[in-house]
Amino acid sequence: MAEQKKIAFLVDTEGIEQVELTDPWTHVEKAGGVPRLLAPKLGEVKGFNHLTPADSFPVDTTYADAEAEDYDGAVIPGGVANADFLRMDSDAVALVKALVAAGKPIASICHGPWLLVEADVVRGKMLTSFSSLQTDIRNAGGDWADQEVRVCDMNGWTLVTSRTPDDLPAFNREALKAFGLD
Repeated sequence: MAEQKKIAFLVDTEGIEQVELTDPWTHVEKAGGVPRLLAPKLGEVKGFNHLTPADSFPVDTTYADAEAEDYDGAVIPGGVANADFLRMDSDAVALVKALVAAGKPIASICHGPWLLVEADVVRGKMLTSFSSLQTDIRNAGGDWADQEVRVCDMNGWTLVTSRTPDDLPAFNREALKAFGLD
């Protein structure tokens, strides 16, 4: 039997847009992948339905203890607070840089691309996001467009991005393809 693909879900401790975590997670599991929740510390993280606190989820490992070679790809959910905290975490930034250097696919939705901007990996990439990030992405050298989903294979790694929870069907479909789980 082939080894199952492990997909890292990078989140902070709170402010995660819950559906942007749980929906891709469920699709990875249904496709035979093994999702793993990575955060700055062990314990639980808190999902939100926009600004309303929602469910808690157990963390599998920390960014500091994670190695890019242990994962076949990564998902970066949105949530304004989640994404803002993520981009300020040096271990999260270092892990994204290592995943990109290893050519691992990354799928990021809504405000999640802020972490990619901070890691300086969007230069030359075509992507989308929540519209408020377009200036940050363009200033970081990315080609931003208002589209349901964008898939970019340039620069030696695949990036899948979408704008909002409304785009999750297309986001999940393309992320699973990028992870080889379709």
